[in-house]
This record gives sequence, structure tokens and C-alpha cells, in this order.
Amino acid sequence: MESYARSVPVVMYHHVSPTPGALSITPEHFDSQMNWLARNGYVTLTADEFARFLHGAAMPDKSILLTFDNGYLDNYIHAHPCLERYGLNAIMFLVTGRVHDGPARSFPSSPTRGTGAERSHPECERLIPGGQADDVTVRWSEVDLMRAAGTFEFHSHTHSHRRWDLACTDAASKFRHISTDIEMSKRILTEKMGVASTHLCWPEGYYDDDYIAAAQAAGFEYLYTTRNTRRNVPGSDPYQIHRMADNGKNGEWLAEKVQQYQGAPWGGAYYWFKRFREFGRNAFS
Repeated sequence: MESYARSVPVVMYHHVSPTPGALSITPEHFDSQMNWLARNGYVTLTADEFARFLHGAAMPDKSILLTFDNGYLDNYIHAHPCLERYGLNAIMFLVTGRVHDGPARSFPSSPTRGTGAERSHPECERLIPGGQADDVTVRWSEVDLMRAAGTFEFHSHTHSHRRWDLACTDAASKFRHISTDIEMSKRILTEKMGVASTHLCWPEGYYDDDYIAAAQAAGFEYLYTTRNTRRNVPGSDPYQIHRMADNGKNGEWLAEKVQQYQGAPWGGAYYWFKRFREFGRNAFS
């Protein structure tokens, strides 16, 4: 008898790079994680499949969604061939204002440290404001190659990656800037790919009622956070999709986390305790 998923873990990655540091996993450890998924029969969902799951559609018992934030070049150099090797797929949330035209790049199998595919997260975030986003971010030609290979699909991480709640002093200005930002990202993605994305990931994971209202008005239906205090189950709020952050460890770590997440009844109890610890009794009122 075929069994179906009661919950779907969503994993959040940023960098796949030999350079150690925050928000980064080495290619070896990423390969170990993907190897574990493939060996154990896991199905990596598309964004559309995940959306249908939230609305009650049946998905395979061993389902998982892999997401990558910001569109770093190392995702193309290291994550893309690994996903292709194991027949898996993922979502990349692009900051459209950082993505340039130009030919697809290629690197040796072990690029020297300091190339765009090897820079640390702080280095990338230092270079981007200085006009060097193309050195550390994927290009549209690389997006096309990954789409054709079926390793990645692409959705919005806004156009500017700005926190408008911090940049604006009044509510009206804040709402206007959020709206302009996300509408521009959606327009560019539609022009480049011919498909209007309804999935949006918030910069730094921050959102409030104004952000959600602006996203709804722009036609976004699925909003991704950096929170990890609830499991994604049928009927979960699509405007608050929770994700577990990869911490750079190997397949054994992912196996433990995924099995803990999907285990019944312990998975539910674990996340109940996480919410209680973070929010107290207000989380259940």
C-alpha cells in the first residue's frame, strides 16, 4: 500500500563552497546530503508540487523541498552538477537586481580560492554593493542552462534584497517600496523565463503584515521565511512557509533532521516544543 507525506521539510541553503564560514556547506558535504536523499528514495518536489501539497494533494511519503537563497555563483558551479548527478532538483530564489547578462562561465573541477565560486558569504556581501554582483551571482545564461537541465527552477527573492521596514520612516512609503521591489522582480522573471512566479522568499527572512499585503497584491501566493518552528503540512499557511537551515554538515545530519521532522508522533512533539520555547504560551493562543 502506497503511503503519502504527512509533512514536507523545506531545507534552506545559501552557499555550496569549499570556503568555510557562515551560510556555507562544502561540496563534499552537499554531495553527502544529496547522496543520502537519492539512496533512500527521497523525491525533491518542485514549487508547484509543494504548493499542491499544502492544499491537500497527495505527495510521496519521502518528499522534500530544497531551496537556495540569493542566487550565488557557487550554486551553479557546485550545487547544479551535484543535483544533476543524483537526478534531484531545487528552487533558487533570485535577487533579480543582481543578475546580469553574459556567457555562462566554466571553472576547473577545483577552482582556486578567490574566484566568484569560492568567496565567503561576507566577501560576497561586501562586493555586491560595490557593483561587483556579477562576480559572485549567477547570470541569466546560467539560469537558462540550469532550467534546461532540470536541476533548478527560479523564483523571487525581491529585486533589491532591501529591508524596507528599516529604510522607510512611514508606513505608506514602506508599503510603496515593498510593492515596487517585488513587482519589479516578478516582471523581470516573467520577461526572462516566460512564467510568472507566485513564490517569494523574504530578504533576511523578515516580514510583517505590510510585507504580506504587498505580496498578495502583487500576485504572490507562497511566501518563504527563515523560521523553523512549524512543520509544513496540508493546510499550513502558504504565507508563512517554514524552512530548516542547513548548517554545513553531511548526510548523517540531514538524515537525522529529516527523519525527526517527518517522524510521527515525535516530529510533531519536537516542533510543538520549539514553538513553546521560542514564543511561550502565546504561540498556542
